[in-house]
Amino acid sequence: MSRLYSAPIKLSLVAVGFLLLTMISQQFFSSARLDLSQGGMYTLSEGTQNIVSSIDEPLTLSLFFSDTVSRDLTGLRAYATQVKDLLREFELAAQGKINLEIVDPEPFSEEEDQAAAYGLQGIPINGGDDLYFGLVGTNSQGDAEVIAFLQPDKEAFLEYDISKLIHGLVVREKPKVAILSSLPVHSELDMQTFQTTPAWVIIEQLEQLYATQKITVEDEMLPDDIELLLLIHPKGLSDSMLFAIDQFVMRGGRLIAFLDPLAEQEQLGSNPMMAMPPSAGSDLNALTRHWGVTLRENQVVLDAQAALSVSGSGGQAVRHLGILGLDSSHFGSNDITTASLETINISSVGVFDIDPSSTSNISTILSSSDYASTTDALRIQMLSDPQELLNEFAATGERYSFAVKISGPAQTAYPDRVGESIDGFVSAAENINVMLVADTDLLSDRMWVQVQNFFGQSVVTPWANNGDFVINAVDNLVGSNDLISIRSKGKFSRPFNVVLNLRRDAEASYLASANDLQAQLEATEAKLAALQSPTDASASLSVTPEQEAALVQFQDEKLRIRKELREVRHQLEKDIQALGTTLKFINIIMMPLLIIAFMLFLNLIRTSRRPADFS
Repeated sequence: MSRLYSAPIKLSLVAVGFLLLTMISQQFFSSARLDLSQGGMYTLSEGTQNIVSSIDEPLTLSLFFSDTVSRDLTGLRAYATQVKDLLREFELAAQGKINLEIVDPEPFSEEEDQAAAYGLQGIPINGGDDLYFGLVGTNSQGDAEVIAFLQPDKEAFLEYDISKLIHGLVVREKPKVAILSSLPVHSELDMQTFQTTPAWVIIEQLEQLYATQKITVEDEMLPDDIELLLLIHPKGLSDSMLFAIDQFVMRGGRLIAFLDPLAEQEQLGSNPMMAMPPSAGSDLNALTRHWGVTLRENQVVLDAQAALSVSGSGGQAVRHLGILGLDSSHFGSNDITTASLETINISSVGVFDIDPSSTSNISTILSSSDYASTTDALRIQMLSDPQELLNEFAATGERYSFAVKISGPAQTAYPDRVGESIDGFVSAAENINVMLVADTDLLSDRMWVQVQNFFGQSVVTPWANNGDFVINAVDNLVGSNDLISIRSKGKFSRPFNVVLNLRRDAEASYLASANDLQAQLEATEAKLAALQSPTDASASLSVTPEQEAALVQFQDEKLRIRKELREVRHQLEKDIQALGTTLKFINIIMMPLLIIAFMLFLNLIRTSRRPADFS
């Protein structure tokens, strides 16, 4: 009889125990977390925790997400859940200093008007309703920071974006940025025409966002209260200024330097009557070599994959191997500076050599493709026809670094002054923040923006992301060390990498065959042109046996290559189908069988250990 009641009693005890365990965990372990996601997507980094702990007044984070409008967008809703979970981690870490609100701005509601008032971006969805997915942070003083739309393709930088928003609410004073340039980047009076030349667009944008201060190459010292120093083609700096820059970096100041082996903007302003243009190179090797980076002297990178088309001799378009359009394949991974950028245009860019023995942390932000090489800067300086570079080009297979970041420990470039009695001299730093770019032309208007005069007003239309790149770099470095230290996290979505690799391999084979077909087509056309006599009009109307044989050979060859292309495509689908069948077998049949076998094995062990019942 006792056995009849043993099962219900056991089930009741299990239920009671589960409820007690749930109550205890909610009461005493509500803040405990175990993040098993790849990349620790839900674990706040140390930099984020420091930023959150610095909050001195209550903040409100309002996540505007159109829950009703997005009911059919399953992928976006999954990402919204991830955003909510991460925001709750921020709320928990703030210990009452962050109040999280989830707002659904339904169509024609007050919440939708509120979202529009904050400047959130509404995306039209089928049916005409706007989808909102943005974040608004406010403090007790009424200041607001906004992320207009939380883009799923920036999920790796989600923690950084939220931390940056919070940091903007805590620190409201504009960062102070000093700009030193040997190029005419600022608005100046042209002494030849007595007309005021406008400032470069990027300088105007920096002046709107930050408290900028202009310094010159003749200055001997840096201002005391600046947070970031921006150098643009720093030629002819005195030893005193170089020492001041070194100490500025050693004391924690942030440095961005745009260097160049050949500054074309300087060449445009040189005297055309001179037989040889002056040297246009600039570097900071006197300082940066002590931090593990040197700019290769008088060397310009050529890249056949990233080359942009320009007007060549005779007005024909020709690719210029020294003028490059960089896309995401040339951007360093996991760097906020280039996140979500599409194109950065550069010209006559130099190359940085990185010392592998350096104790500093050096990461590449921009680089060439594998189809690149270098040439002397003078070769580009005296170039008359870009086609000459194509005729002489031979790729080395090396990827060249165009822009780098230096962080971590570093030594002063003036170790011989350690014994001198200099007030405040710093010989070593635990963490420096330096960014070096081997091109100044990317800052010029001609490389990324079109400026038009519209009824007396300048209308700026960017066609590349050069300006975004510079603003991102400054914005990143003028933040706190905690904000700079936040790196990208893993992605919430998990692509089928095996399938993608199969498709890439097949497409590579397809492109190789297509290129082979194109090469054979050009060779056949050249042969036909050589066989046909241009002086004999009557002969040109008939087909010679040689021409006929060449045509037949080409047709046969074309049919053969088309067959190969079909086989490549067919093999691609077969490989993907075979992979899918294997995955289905593992998930549907193999794993359940393994679980059943494991349970039977445990049951067999338990049965074998149970004492025999002889009653």
